[in-house]
Amino acid sequence: MTDADPPPDEPRPRRAEPPGPSPRYGEYATPEEQRAAIREPLPQVSASPAPAPVSHRHPHTAVAARPSRTADRIITLALLGYGLVTVMSTVPQLWDFAEFAQTWMRLAGIDATFTNTTQGEVWGRIGAIAFLVGWVATALISWRSLMARRVSWWIPLVGAIATFVVASVCLTVPLLGDPAIAGSLGA
Repeated sequence: MTDADPPPDEPRPRRAEPPGPSPRYGEYATPEEQRAAIREPLPQVSASPAPAPVSHRHPHTAVAARPSRTADRIITLALLGYGLVTVMSTVPQLWDFAEFAQTWMRLAGIDATFTNTTQGEVWGRIGAIAFLVGWVATALISWRSLMARRVSWWIPLVGAIATFVVASVCLTVPLLGDPAIAGSLGA
């Protein structure tokens, strides 16, 4: 606050020139002047409170209806369905990790046989379980979010990415532990 400003308890002074109904820059307007400027009448003060809005569907409640999020539900459920199909087709492949690794090696152009079968069996089953647990956790979180009427379409996407990262680490360990794969990557 500067020396030129009036103290907070005193109203700001009005300019004498030019006269007019509205305040000038830096002057306070009265509530009546504010209403006149926006062309809105003063609210009428009543002794009784306004009645609460009543829902037509349930006459005994006074809760306003929330907007429907049909598109969000459809997208969320479609992503969860796609994830379920992916998980159900991937889990059997990972359970038989030696066959999965052999197919992967053939697609990668590695002409050898997968020999790290013991480690592959353990990590393949851990990866399969990670896919299942990831999908179930994502579905539960999505369901709770849908029931709370929050935007939920992003939850299956984030869940899929997180699950894929964890499962990929599980699958990389036995693949890189195989001498044929390690030799082809180093060459």
